[in-house]
Amino acid sequence: MASELEQEATTVLYLNESTNISTTVASLCNSLKCYMVLSTPEKKAIGSICFLAGPVTFLENILVLVVIASSATLRGRPSYLFISSLALADAFASCFFTVSFLNFHLYSKDDGADNYLFKLGGVTMAFTGSVGSLLLTALDRYLCIYQASNYKVLLTCTRAKLAIVLLWCVTIIISFLPLMGWRCTTWLDPPCSRLFPYVDHHYLACWTGLQLVVLFLITVAYALILLKANRHEAAMSGPKCGRSSIKGQARMRMDIQLARTFSLILLILAVCWLPVLSFMMVDVMVTLTDKQQRMFAFCSTLCLVNSCVNPLLYALRCRDLRRELLALFKCCMACREHTLGNTYSIRNEKSLGKKSKDQAVSDSNPDTVSESVDHQQNSIQIS
Repeated sequence: MASELEQEATTVLYLNESTNISTTVASLCNSLKCYMVLSTPEKKAIGSICFLAGPVTFLENILVLVVIASSATLRGRPSYLFISSLALADAFASCFFTVSFLNFHLYSKDDGADNYLFKLGGVTMAFTGSVGSLLLTALDRYLCIYQASNYKVLLTCTRAKLAIVLLWCVTIIISFLPLMGWRCTTWLDPPCSRLFPYVDHHYLACWTGLQLVVLFLITVAYALILLKANRHEAAMSGPKCGRSSIKGQARMRMDIQLARTFSLILLILAVCWLPVLSFMMVDVMVTLTDKQQRMFAFCSTLCLVNSCVNPLLYALRCRDLRRELLALFKCCMACREHTLGNTYSIRNEKSLGKKSKDQAVSDSNPDTVSESVDHQQNSIQIS
C-alpha cells in the first residue's frame, strides 16, 4: 500500500513538473505563431496602409533624390546632402519595411532565422539611417545659426560626405548585429522579445536607448536653434537701413524658415516614433500580451507614414528644392516636345518619300523649303 501511494505521488509530481515546463516554454514563446497575432480584419487594415504608403513613399523619396542629384547647386550644399541621405533612408524603409512586414504579419511566411533577421536588419538600417540623418541635419542647422561666420569653413561638402559615410557604416553594423550572432535562438536562452522573433532583450534595449538618445539630441539642437532664431527675429524687427542689414535679414529669415521646417519634421518624427519606442522599452521590462502586440503592429506603420510625409515637407517648404523640381519638370516637358517634333518630321519625310523620282527632282526646291519649315516649327516648339 505504501509503495502504491509513493508511485501515485511520484506520478502527480511528474505531471506537475511537466505542466510547469510546458507553461514555461509557452511563456517564453519559442514558436513564431506567438508573434502572428493579427486577426483577419486587422491584416486587411494594415495591408491597405502598407500597399498605399509603401509605393507612394518610394516614389516621393526617389523624386527628391533625382532633384538633388540633377542640380549642381543643391549637391554643393551640405544641408541638401543630409536631406538626400534622409530620402535614401526613407526609400529603403519603404522597401524593406513593406516587404518584411507584409510577409510576416499578412502572409505568415516563415523564412527561417537568418532570412528573417536579414529583412529585420534592413528595416532597422533604414530607420536608424533616417534618425541619424535628421541628427546630422539638426547639427548642420545649429552650426549655420550659431557659427554663421565660420559655417562654410567648419562644414564643407567633403566633411558632410564623410559624415554621411560614417553614419551609414555605423548604421549597417548596428542593424545587422542580430544576424551576426547577437540573437535569441531557443527557450533555454534568456527570454526573447515578444515583438521580434530571435531578437534578444539586451540588443533591443541597446537599440531603443540609442534611438532615444539621438531623438533627445535632435530636440535639444532644434530648441537652441529656434531660441536663437526668435531672438534674431525680434532684434531685426526694428527699423534698419543699409544693404548689409537687408542681406542679414534675408539670411536670417531663410535660417528661421529652415529651422521651423526641420522642427516640424522632428515633431512628426516624435509623434510617429515615440509609441513604437515605448512599446519596445515595455517589452524589455515585462511580457507583452497579444493585445499589446497588435497595438504595436499598428503603431509601427506610423514609421512608414513618417517616411511618406518627409518629402512633402521638403517640396512645400524648401524654396530651392521646389524651384529645382519645377525646372526638372520643364526640362522633361521640353524633351517630350522635342521627341514629338522629331516624330512629326520623320512622318513627313516618309510621306514625301512616296513621291515619284521625277516629281522629287522637279520639286527639289519646294521639298527643301518644306523641310526648312518643319525645322523652324520644331525649333519654335522647343523654344
